[in-house]
Amino acid sequence: MFTGIVAGVGTVAAIARGGAVRIEIAGLPDAEGLEVGASVACSGVCLTAVETGPDGFAAEVSAETLARTTAGTWRVGAAVNLERALRLGAELGGHLVSGHVDGVTGIVAAEPAGDSVVLSVAMPGWLAPFTAPKGSIALDGVSLTVNEVLGDRFTVNLVGHTRRVTTFRGAAPGRALNVEIDMLARYVRRALDAAR
Repeated sequence: MFTGIVAGVGTVAAIARGGAVRIEIAGLPDAEGLEVGASVACSGVCLTAVETGPDGFAAEVSAETLARTTAGTWRVGAAVNLERALRLGAELGGHLVSGHVDGVTGIVAAEPAGDSVVLSVAMPGWLAPFTAPKGSIALDGVSLTVNEVLGDRFTVNLVGHTRRVTTFRGAAPGRALNVEIDMLARYVRRALDAAR
């Protein structure tokens, strides 16, 4: 479980393809305390550390994850948002994020608004009912608040701090994003469907 509050931006250091795809990530904050088996959110994708080092970790990534997230497009040198798993009793600064990506979406527009940037993001049709104004959403592992929902699109506001400490510093139209809907919305929708 994560909060969507990114601890830092890391880099894909190596990718080895074989029976399983092994991805090495460098630049993890507080990497020294990471143990094998620990979970790390990498641009919203929950990966399990199979090896750790002083600066990062390695994970084996399944074909399902590669096919359903942007991890399948990562190359050596790619920047990724990093967050260690939430510790019980720690501050929950964002919202509860599982690291189980629901789909890939994309930025349609990026408009400056003072020190902020307003992103217009496409929403895959089947996920649209889970998006609500002032609700939470995770994009590339970053906890954000939905401003408006406009048909099959929604907007979020990126304040200056968020752009500076995440991979959103260069957010532009056409960029693919991992999207995870709010888990409370998922369960409310499931309960309503069952009640019908």
